[in-house]
Amino acid sequence: MKKTFVTGMLILLGTLFAGAVAPYLKIAELNMGMDGATEKVVSVLTSQGYEILGDYAPGRNYGLHVVVFTNDKIKELSRKSGDRGMLAAAMKVGLQRENGKTVVSVVNPEYLFFAYFRDKMEVASFKSEALSVSASVRKDLEGIGNMMKPFGGEVSRKDLMKYRYMVGMPEFDDPVTLAEFGSFEEGLATIRKNLSAGKGATIKVYEMVDRNGRRAIFGVGLSDKEEGESHFLPIIGESHVAAMPYEIILQGKKATMLHGRYRFALHWPELTMGTFTKIMSSPGDVEDAMNSLME
Repeated sequence: MKKTFVTGMLILLGTLFAGAVAPYLKIAELNMGMDGATEKVVSVLTSQGYEILGDYAPGRNYGLHVVVFTNDKIKELSRKSGDRGMLAAAMKVGLQRENGKTVVSVVNPEYLFFAYFRDKMEVASFKSEALSVSASVRKDLEGIGNMMKPFGGEVSRKDLMKYRYMVGMPEFDDPVTLAEFGSFEEGLATIRKNLSAGKGATIKVYEMVDRNGRRAIFGVGLSDKEEGESHFLPIIGESHVAAMPYEIILQGKKATMLHGRYRFALHWPELTMGTFTKIMSSPGDVEDAMNSLME
């Protein structure tokens, strides 16, 4: 009887803990420089059939790097997810130089799927497919390392689907509208042109276009020294570098972005209010940079 009780409690505790998801997974600590580690990441991803969408050094800090990748399964899943779910189609590996090693991490696909696919994750067949894709991504990254250590905080699956930092703060369903164009093609051309010109101290890291669905995502690096990544990342935590770059999503004629007070909090869920206030201007600064790409 005692053994059965203990076993039951372990199962119950396992179920409870399984409900909490970390935003990042630490993959490996590599004994190589940033260039070599980046090459290894790209090599492993391409050998597993992933498409490399882009890479860059956030804030022009060469102790940090991000590689953005996707594949057809991830893109197909995002197409089924509804409004702005395409944002989850861009997976990100982060690299950080620390204590003579290069630490490699990835945004936890499961965390992102529950946050961005939301109510769809309550549909059994969709949830099963999403968790299968998440498991595949984790398995495919084992060529880099198999630590897979969760970090960055924990949020329950239920809370992720309705995530907000605190009462009164924005949710996923409260995006910032940046512009409404005359057509999808006009929006695509305008954003491309302005990114190429580097307006607003921005860098085009990647773009992903679904012409059939009239949707596009742009990953935008923020290189302004006073208002961009080099300002806020050292304050809120460079180990979460796989959160970058920030995105614009164009759906039909309308371009939007996730509200900064939602997106920063989602990717740094352990932030204290004291630290959050130190980047109080950053959501507005990001919005200003994105707005400069709409003109």
